[in-house]
Amino acid sequence: MTTMTAQPETAAARRAMIDSQLRTSGVNEQYALARMMAVPREKFLPEDKASLAYIDRSISLGGGAHLGSPLFYGKLLLEADPDASDRVLIVEGGTGYLAELLRPLVSDIDVISADDAIAGKTGDKNGYSLVLVDGAIELLPAALASSISEGGRIVSGLVLRQVTRLASGRKVAGHVSLQPVEDLGIPVMHAFDKPKSWTF
Repeated sequence: MTTMTAQPETAAARRAMIDSQLRTSGVNEQYALARMMAVPREKFLPEDKASLAYIDRSISLGGGAHLGSPLFYGKLLLEADPDASDRVLIVEGGTGYLAELLRPLVSDIDVISADDAIAGKTGDKNGYSLVLVDGAIELLPAALASSISEGGRIVSGLVLRQVTRLASGRKVAGHVSLQPVEDLGIPVMHAFDKPKSWTF
């Protein structure tokens, strides 16, 4: 669990993050920029890592937890295109930051761990209109795909040939697959690794 820390005002750092990392990379939609400006990243880091809050890379927190780069979350918000009617499931990366970014933009949010996602402990049995994964996965488990309602969508990182990419998909006729959107540095969630197979 992450320790919430009280830090000095960092509005200037968030403004610099928006101007130098997000806008220059095509994240210009007002709802995404407003949320990235409103939520202090340092409050989702332990005290000894708070000074790294606005670097342009992911921050590893140990034990598989991470805070992704600002650009990852900005692009994730754009691809998700959240709606006030959305019921959202977030597969957590270990900080709670993504849920806080999204909270005012949607109707309801449930948050689960990677282990729960794989085990099918996804909360609402009626399905979610939007599923977000706070990291890159190699395999989309059937249990997680089944939590998406018909017509619902998923946005996640995806590991393809050892490269991480932002990806999205929509459930159509009971099936969903992730399609790459763009290459992006995203923390890998190894709980979703494909089983290793023998090679000769």
